[in-house]
Amino acid sequence: MKIYPFIIVLCLGLNLQAQRAKSDIIKTADGDLKISPIYHASLVLQWNGNTLYIDPYGGAERFTGFAKPDLILITDIHGDHTDLETLRKLATEHTVFVVPPAVADMLKGDFKKLEILKNGEMTVQNDIFINAIPMYNLPKDANAMHPPGRGNGYFLNMGGKGIYISGDTEDIPEMRKLPNIDIAFVCMNLPYTMDINQAADAVLEFKPNIVYPYHYRGKPDMSDIKAFKQLVNAKNKNLEVRLRDWYPTK
Repeated sequence: MKIYPFIIVLCLGLNLQAQRAKSDIIKTADGDLKISPIYHASLVLQWNGNTLYIDPYGGAERFTGFAKPDLILITDIHGDHTDLETLRKLATEHTVFVVPPAVADMLKGDFKKLEILKNGEMTVQNDIFINAIPMYNLPKDANAMHPPGRGNGYFLNMGGKGIYISGDTEDIPEMRKLPNIDIAFVCMNLPYTMDINQAADAVLEFKPNIVYPYHYRGKPDMSDIKAFKQLVNAKNKNLEVRLRDWYPTK
């Protein structure tokens, strides 16, 4: 009996869908915000009829069961953020890509609807306010894995909720000074970003209501999200740390 490739892909997608961490629902002034962890730095946000993919990575099959993306936000040029193989297999004919200039240079041959933002620049897409936030390694160095100005973290306002997506960064001053963050997605994996001590110290300074540690594949002792939670809650019991499995197929 011949098994067609699309059936294999469908079965793989359904299996990955079953393994995904459970989605969370956050109430906003304009309806529910649904947060779905996907893989590594990838997540899906659904709100007010909009579907956003953040750094889609690891195969289009991981997004089985979600609506086609209205927006795709990409933070950096590295393959775990700009995954061209995954992007080319997603249904993006009507998708607007919000990206830094270095990522736009990688996408221009394949994707036409590009909203290009440098650090500090802003746009509004489908009633979603988006501000490009700096992300980089410390000390500032042009030869760093993530030099200043190349990639974007993002601040989103969705229904009055302030959402911060860190991208690949260390505990930079711009992060520590963020105001009015309701939900934060904060990376932690050496040698690429920062360790749990840096991440916890920064989170305790800008005080989001909810923080999701994500993008934590790396040295186990430097990416221990349970230890991160303990560090945060030892000094601020009211700050909610939500631990989710961003690596369901490990």
